Amino acid sequence: MPRVAVVTDTTHYLPREMVERYELRQVSLYVNWNGRTDREQDLPDFDEYYDHLRSATELPTTSQPSVGDFLSVYEPLVRDGRDIVSIHLSGGISGTVRAAEQARDELLGQGVAPGRILVYDTRTVAAGTGVVAIAAANAARRGADAQAVVEAANALRADLKVWFAVETMEFLKRGGRVGAARAWLGSTLKIKPILSIETEVVPVERVRTSGRAFERMVEYLALRHESGHDAWFVQHIQAHGQAERLVERGREIFGSEPEFVSEIGPVIGTHAGPGLLGVSAIRRELLEARAASA
Repeated sequence: MPRVAVVTDTTHYLPREMVERYELRQVSLYVNWNGRTDREQDLPDFDEYYDHLRSATELPTTSQPSVGDFLSVYEPLVRDGRDIVSIHLSGGISGTVRAAEQARDELLGQGVAPGRILVYDTRTVAAGTGVVAIAAANAARRGADAQAVVEAANALRADLKVWFAVETMEFLKRGGRVGAARAWLGSTLKIKPILSIETEVVPVERVRTSGRAFERMVEYLALRHESGHDAWFVQHIQAHGQAERLVERGREIFGSEPEFVSEIGPVIGTHAGPGLLGVSAIRRELLEARAASA
């Protein structure tokens, strides 16, 4: 059993098999919709939610985990003698990291030694958070201490840039998550935005059609491959056909299967909207945290 346990939140949207394989502990965010509140991790699939989102006159809301949610995960690990590295979506778009810090501070106030619980803001979201958590988990498996696990997370994050194309910026606008792409709001009906996350949503490029946005995603995968990135992934929101097409093109570029293909869930999907397509590629040596074995 690794000395360090990696905790994350549900907004990575890794396939459940990968969550189990890497022994990631999860703290769920919440979605408030159609007169009910659900923990995101309890939803069996996302189709019903997105059907509601498409027709809702009032945008559903999302909420971060409570301090108590974090404590319920942290406390058993601490009792078992495990150190914790807690890895979460960007603090620029969610208060989740702050809730994790408050839970950590509460345990430190109860006598847990400083350095046993480290909270890490990935400054990204979705698959970006997921691959950072995987790198951290691989470092822990190789015997790294908590600080070295954070260093493995940092190494991958420094080399990471995820692109995503959205059908419209309307959901980002309504949800207040526009970030540095705010200047594009006046032309939301005329463009298909390509965006990224660097603490907040940042603009990459404006294209005119969905077809051109798709080709730019393919071109981005090719560019990452040419620069030495050899592990790749695809995420989407209710765009299964587009994701399958992108996987086909990615296979041609990399000569390999993607690390994963998955659908982004309600907490992020509420603010991005159906039709999102996201891609990136990373260096496998950073994902596997090979340096941590030294």
